[in-house]
Amino acid sequence: MPETTIMTTTRKRFSWFRWLCTVFGLLFYLADIGSDVLLSVQYFKDGHVTWAALTLVFVLAGSLCIQIFSYSWFKDDKENYGEDNKGLSTCHLIGIHVLQIGIFTRYGHLLKRSFKALRSDNTTDEEQFHLFGLATDLSMLRMFEMFLESVPQLVLQVYIILEHNHHSKLQYISMALSFLTIAWATVDYRRCFRRSLPNLKEMPSGIPTVVYLSYKIFTITPRILSLTLFIMLSSFNTVAVAFIWLVGTVWAFVEETDFCTSRVLEHLYRAIVGVILLFTFFNVKGENTKVHMSVYYIFNVGQNLAAPVLLYLFKPEYGGNDFFLPIIFFIFVSHSMGLGFLALYYSLLHPRQPCTEDQADGQNQEPRTTRSKHFLQI
Repeated sequence: MPETTIMTTTRKRFSWFRWLCTVFGLLFYLADIGSDVLLSVQYFKDGHVTWAALTLVFVLAGSLCIQIFSYSWFKDDKENYGEDNKGLSTCHLIGIHVLQIGIFTRYGHLLKRSFKALRSDNTTDEEQFHLFGLATDLSMLRMFEMFLESVPQLVLQVYIILEHNHHSKLQYISMALSFLTIAWATVDYRRCFRRSLPNLKEMPSGIPTVVYLSYKIFTITPRILSLTLFIMLSSFNTVAVAFIWLVGTVWAFVEETDFCTSRVLEHLYRAIVGVILLFTFFNVKGENTKVHMSVYYIFNVGQNLAAPVLLYLFKPEYGGNDFFLPIIFFIFVSHSMGLGFLALYYSLLHPRQPCTEDQADGQNQEPRTTRSKHFLQI
């Protein structure tokens, strides 16, 4: 078989399904952000100014961070790879990111470029790698947005429901869209990340993907509930939550992550890693982390189970509420299922060996951006 055709048969190419996934990802993003903004407006009209402000703060925090990284990556790609950034000057790039539409520019560029490649019969392997590199950039940004906006948003809305007994249809719609965003961004990032690195096997579709998603969902959800109960015990416990975030951030500093070309951005990145580690485990350095993962989930389970116990001991009036026992049961069962799916995935379904087929055909090709090599892995 000629060398130039081996990659095509051993690695998947950018498909129409992948193109549609990009479209759905954009729609989920718009729906999630839009519902949260509308919910903030509803809170403000109802006189709940604090809730409105907090809901909007999470939206703005997530958007601001992903715009900063998006602009930085555009700049890095132009300097290191000679890309013209779709003909946009530096001033234009700054403008679109200040207006918070940098990520939409990325979506538009990927959809347009991949559509053109899909309609062509002679797309090169280099172009395929480039398309998956663009898709991985987007999936990384969505991962940031998910943990900075969607997950904290769920904690806030669950707190408002349980603590203040405030319900609305828009509130439930916002929560449902945040949950869908978490599920979509988790799987999309996982698949794009592994596909963008030629030395890694792709994540198999079907059962492995479902098991991996179940592991993440069934461990993140009880974490959201336990943190909510912990904050219900006292609003001052947000300081304790901040301390847990600080521990994760310090660990990222100790591991000496090497993701950004700027020291300031690297510090911001490590702070975001701390937020991510507040809710779930990711491999910060791409190394063997069996011990780190075990220690993480031991403390994670302990904290999750301690929250309802402390709430019952110091505020026994909550023990008589209809939601208390079901939440305790759900936290225990969900975490048990999540850890079970984790063990199943990594013992039987995780692609362990590097993908050597591409290297054998002379495709010893670096990923389009070095950030793909240094981002969170698991």
